[in-house]
Amino acid sequence: MSNNISRQPTKRLRGMYDTLPSETWIWQRVESVVQQVFHSYYFQEIRFPLLEETALFHSAIGEATDVVDKEMFSFQSRSGKKISLRPEGTAGCVRAVIQNDLCNRGTIQKLWYQGPMFRYERPQKGRNRQFTQLGAEIFNVVTAQADAELILMTAKLWKKIGLPNIRLEINSLGTSETRKEYREVLIKYFEQHLDVLDEDALKRLHSNPLRILDSKNPKMHPIVEAAPVLSDYLDEESQLHFDELKNILDACEIEYTINPKLVRGLDYYSKTVFEWITDDLGAQGTICGGGRYDALVELQGGKPTPAVGFAMGIDRIVELIKDLNLWKEQSSVDAYLVIDKEVNSNIINMLSEKIRNALPTLNLLVNQNPSSFKAQFKKANKLSAQFAIIIGANEVSNNSFTLKSLQDKEFGQKEGTFEQLVEWLQQFK
Repeated sequence: MSNNISRQPTKRLRGMYDTLPSETWIWQRVESVVQQVFHSYYFQEIRFPLLEETALFHSAIGEATDVVDKEMFSFQSRSGKKISLRPEGTAGCVRAVIQNDLCNRGTIQKLWYQGPMFRYERPQKGRNRQFTQLGAEIFNVVTAQADAELILMTAKLWKKIGLPNIRLEINSLGTSETRKEYREVLIKYFEQHLDVLDEDALKRLHSNPLRILDSKNPKMHPIVEAAPVLSDYLDEESQLHFDELKNILDACEIEYTINPKLVRGLDYYSKTVFEWITDDLGAQGTICGGGRYDALVELQGGKPTPAVGFAMGIDRIVELIKDLNLWKEQSSVDAYLVIDKEVNSNIINMLSEKIRNALPTLNLLVNQNPSSFKAQFKKANKLSAQFAIIIGANEVSNNSFTLKSLQDKEFGQKEGTFEQLVEWLQQFK
C-alpha cells in the first residue's frame, strides 16, 4: 500500500495575479516609456517599504475614507506594533521625504516611484487586491505650474503609449477652511434627502460628506447633481490658483472638463484635483488621478511644504493596451542556434558564449535538447526567430558559421567566419 498522499496544488490568493511571459513584455515596455518621459522632466526615482506603521495611513489618508475604513491589509507584528501593507504611495513617500530631510531649506524635489500596493476590495476587471501603482510627487512648488507639469507629463505618456479616448477632468477643492464651510452646507443639503441616501451615504454624511458626491448609485444621481457646488465657496487664493492652472492648460492646448463633483477619495487633497478617465474599461475608468496636498507634510510632522502629485494604475493601462490591441509583440528571439546533435556540448557552450560576448544585446536561444535539424528549425520558426545560426559537422570542420534569415528572403543564407557572422548580426541589431 502506498504512503503517498495526493495533494491539490496550491492556488494564488483571490485578488492576486500572475503576470506571465506572454504579458510581461507589455509591462516592461510601459515601464520603459514611463522612465523615458519622467527622465525628460527631471524626476528621480525613490523606493520605500511595502510595510509601514498603520498610523501613517490613518493620519495621512483619513479615518473616514474607504481605504482606511474597509480596505487595508493590517496586522500586528511580533513586537506588537500595528503595521499595514501600503494601500497607496503618497503617504509613504511623504514619510520618506520627512525622515530623510529631502526638503530642507525649501529644496524642490521631483520624485517618482512604482510598485505593488494592496487594498482588500472585491476583485473585478481593472481592480485587484494587489495592484501596481506608479506615482510622481513635486515638493516645495507653491504655484500651479507644478500641477500643470504633472498633467502635461501624463498627457505625453498617453501619447507615447498610444492610448486613445482619454479625457481629463479637473476641479478645485479649495483650502481646508473652504472645505469646512462647504462641508456644513453639504450636510444640511443631504439631511433634507435622508430617504434617498443609501447605506454608504448615510455613513459618510457626518464624517466625509464630499464623498457622497462621488456616489455610483443611480438612484442618488438626481440629488447629487442638484447639490451645491464647491466652486461657489472657493476662497480667492484657490480661485486664482485654479485660474492659473486653466490658463497653462489652455496655452498648451490640453483639453479638459471642469467637473465640480470631482473630489478624489483621500482626505489630504486641497486646491487642484484631476483625473484621467477612459470609457474603454467599464466601471473602473480612472487610470490616473491626483492633486495638491499642501498641508500633508506638516500634518505628518514635517515643516510646512507645498506639494502635488498623482498616481496611475499600471494594471489598468496594460488592460487597455491588451483590450484595444494597441501593441504587437516583437520577436523576443533574435537568433536560434541550430546545432548538429553530434557536435560536442563543450563546443556548443564555448561558441554560444563567444557569440554573446561579441554581441551582448543579441537575444540568443540555444537548442539544449538533441534533436534533428528539421525539429530545430520548426522550433525557431514557431518562436518567430529572426535568424538561425547553423553549426553542423561542416561548420565545425571549416571553423565557420552559417547564418540563415528566417524572416528576410533577400538575406537568404550565408556562410563565413566568426568575424563575418558578428558583422552580419550587428547590421541587424
